Amino acid sequence: MRRITWIAAIVMCAAIMLAGCGKKDAAAVLKDLDHVVSKLESYQGTGTMMLHTGQQPQEYQVDVWYQNPSYYRIALKNAKKDITQIVLRNDEGVFVLTPSLNKSFRFQSDWPEKQGQVYLYQTLIHSILADSSRQFATEKDSYVFDVAANYQTASLVRQKIWLSKENYAPQQVQVSDANANVVVEVKFNQFEFDKKFDKDSFEMQRNMTSMNVTTLPTVSQVDENGNPIDDGSVSIPQDQLAGKTQELGSFGIIEPAYTPEGVKLHDTQQIKNAADHSVLLRYSGTYNYTLRESRPQDMEVSMTPGTLLFLGHTVGHLSGDELKTLAWTYDGIEYRLTSADLPQDEMINIAASLQDQPGK
Repeated sequence: MRRITWIAAIVMCAAIMLAGCGKKDAAAVLKDLDHVVSKLESYQGTGTMMLHTGQQPQEYQVDVWYQNPSYYRIALKNAKKDITQIVLRNDEGVFVLTPSLNKSFRFQSDWPEKQGQVYLYQTLIHSILADSSRQFATEKDSYVFDVAANYQTASLVRQKIWLSKENYAPQQVQVSDANANVVVEVKFNQFEFDKKFDKDSFEMQRNMTSMNVTTLPTVSQVDENGNPIDDGSVSIPQDQLAGKTQELGSFGIIEPAYTPEGVKLHDTQQIKNAADHSVLLRYSGTYNYTLRESRPQDMEVSMTPGTLLFLGHTVGHLSGDELKTLAWTYDGIEYRLTSADLPQDEMINIAASLQDQPGK
């Protein structure tokens, strides 16, 4: 009888030990994550991104490519309007491509080292490793981390990250504001480590022409100090490529859905006889700023010194010191938000609220 009792005890202990073998605590997971990100060679991930910054949630399809050491390709598509923008990094710099408009901006930048994004695996893992006050939990097939958010706007303060228990692939990310409201949400439906890409997958020309663009793109190239980069490329207006400029007509006046507290629309002005149908909106109050909207008829682009700002649905270019201008293009409309006292966070909020706003 005693022998049977001892055998039962040994079996029970073994069962407990085996059950515990499949569980990892936070320290073990962190060690694994540090190893995974340090050995990262390539990946591809696809999913959906929801932005809760306007009156209605906006959905975008996200396709992210990475190849060691510093090649990136991020495609953001608004399925509702069939608009795709591509952020590309290769040996020549960082490009922001809008293939449907035949436009390409080029920057000499260290992005994304200092400006990570919610859909980049390295950004997510580094935010987990860097937050000593991180919260850790487990779910059925996921490790879940709640950590500080570190993005270009201070209004995003926390993020919750779900990683696969099987291979630490990202499953879902929720980024929240100070009131715990989810502002940005990304859900990955596919993520593949060690993805094999074609040799030209990160080349600018390949990414322009692969979007069914048959004409050569216009490229305006400057370094971070605003000096032109002469690499033999030429900026070619669209009317020289296609034979004539397409007249798209007036788009009305597009008002942002968001204005900072204490700010009101002062007046609007449609610039007469402007070939690009420019309109000017002036705001005053707590902050004073102007918003210029236009529909450029050609694809020639000039750039000034500045930095990339991710606006959620698109990418903007911030320039100036005392007088700052945030410029971006979306759905064929070029926006220029200019102010001497408007904080960067508020600039991003205003720009984000213009998505899918109708012209009046």
